[in-house]
Amino acid sequence: MQTRLIIFDFDGTLGDTRRNIVTTMQMTIGELMLEPRSEADCAATIGLPLDGCFRALFPEAPSTLIERCTETYRRIFEENLKTIKPQTFPGVTETLTTLKQRGFTLTIASSRWHRSLDELTRDLGLSPFIAYLVGANDVQQAKPHPEPVLKTLEALHFSAEETLVVGDMPVDILMGANAGAKTCGVSWGNATREELLQAGADHIIDTMDELLAVCSPDAQEQPAGI
Repeated sequence: MQTRLIIFDFDGTLGDTRRNIVTTMQMTIGELMLEPRSEADCAATIGLPLDGCFRALFPEAPSTLIERCTETYRRIFEENLKTIKPQTFPGVTETLTTLKQRGFTLTIASSRWHRSLDELTRDLGLSPFIAYLVGANDVQQAKPHPEPVLKTLEALHFSAEETLVVGDMPVDILMGANAGAKTCGVSWGNATREELLQAGADHIIDTMDELLAVCSPDAQEQPAGI
């Protein structure tokens, strides 16, 4: 069935927020006097809900400490936005413009809280293209559970068979696959091509404009990575 709905991840897919996220994580860890974590350690958690990020970094930490981490992170992230400005990745705005002109419905499903997702989407000039947002606090089950996709399908009255999920992390690919949607990994984010292939991505793209070919009604079925 032809693709009509595209569900994007945000961090690492549309928005280049790695520096914001990693810097804020490391500042949070420092403020709470926890054992330092490397940039690679922090970046590997991107795509998880915020409490899941700190749980992955500190698996033995009690829930009270994880809660302090998330509260501290949100405060510092807002402060850092004044000096560390996220940007869209190359070709994002142009590709979203073309996709919308071609009649695709575009949405975002993120592990970021809804308010933060809404603000960043608006600040980066992406709001005019996006029909629906799902943030971490809009669902009970986070990625890779299919709930963010299923919630979007229910709200906008699409089927999984006409949906493409686009993201940079294995949890995005698994979320889409678990909902029965097609999936497309992006190689410029926070996971490797090999990790996306192992997650089962139907397609992998290296530049945003390659998504136009993936979504073309004339596109031929190709192995992931081509």
